[in-house]
Amino acid sequence: MKIATTYANGEIFQHFGHCEQFKIYTVEDNSVVSSEVVSAIGSGHGALAGFLKNLNVDVLICGGIGGGARNALAQANIELYPGATGSADLCVAALLGGRLVYDPDTVCSHHGEGHDCGDHDCGDHDCGDHGCH
Repeated sequence: MKIATTYANGEIFQHFGHCEQFKIYTVEDNSVVSSEVVSAIGSGHGALAGFLKNLNVDVLICGGIGGGARNALAQANIELYPGATGSADLCVAALLGGRLVYDPDTVCSHHGEGHDCGDHDCGDHDCGDHGCH
């Protein structure tokens, strides 16, 4: 299995559509056996699901994500865990241990430049209220 996280400076990046890096974890027997950081620069909102599918990703852990991206990931058969915050490595470990804190209803509907879900109220919650710390 492959798990991807949106990634910036070791943390879950909070806006899927503006994510420039993903950390990809290869998991065997419920343990991480390898990981790598990959660049997604140039992929943009619409192409990120295809980018992850081409990397054979099965699961994505992310912060805020819009409805269109959710649909694209569903069509790519990538299981989604949105609304996570904190250390990417700790979030993956928490997922594997069945204790990942995330919000399945997290949706970011803004499309303005310079936004990050950590900067404002995102839907019915503040993206910083939960996470893998």
